[in-house]
Amino acid sequence: MKREDLTQAERLAEQIAASVLSGEFAPGLRLDEAMLAARYAVSRTPVREALRQLASSGLIVLKPRRGATVADATSAQLESLFGAMAEIEAACARLAAMSMTPIERRRLQSLHESMTALTRRDERDEYAAANVAFHTCIYAGAHNEILADFAAGLRRRLAPFRRAQFRTEGRLARSHSEHATVVDAILACDAAAAHAAMFHHMSLVEDAYGQLGVATRASA
Repeated sequence: MKREDLTQAERLAEQIAASVLSGEFAPGLRLDEAMLAARYAVSRTPVREALRQLASSGLIVLKPRRGATVADATSAQLESLFGAMAEIEAACARLAAMSMTPIERRRLQSLHESMTALTRRDERDEYAAANVAFHTCIYAGAHNEILADFAAGLRRRLAPFRRAQFRTEGRLARSHSEHATVVDAILACDAAAAHAAMFHHMSLVEDAYGQLGVATRASA
């Protein structure tokens, strides 16, 4: 997905998430719809949708008649989501190594190679968009629609956190290197190695986000 393909609510969710993850919107802060609409020069309709998206990730809490407040980003819920994401993505990689067609394998390899230039130029937004396409390619290559739907749903819930990891110094290069290990295993049809490589990659995604959180709190 390219950035220009995002809906207004999705772009707004990214902006609000960035303010939360940077510490500008502190835990416990009430996020008033009118305030957010004025701040980002939009109507309240995309604000409501953006808040619903962020609530599904655990980044904010929505309560009836009390509106939205910023949640604690180090919650046990977030740890559980990352743990589930690692298991699901690893399973998709294992099945992709077993089930991908030759065309799908070439497509995955080509996509990975195209991300090299983005890594060298440190183009974080473009890399983040290509990263979604990379993982989605593996979901599809697993040839298990139910598992792919689970993976896509968890990705949407964790999207603000997964994008935030790329603000960690040197993360693009490390992510690309981790992808290379996954791709090599899938191209070699090595299911066990693909599973292990993807699980390791996803654990490092969580670590990168955790390092960003520590740096943010230290600079606050």
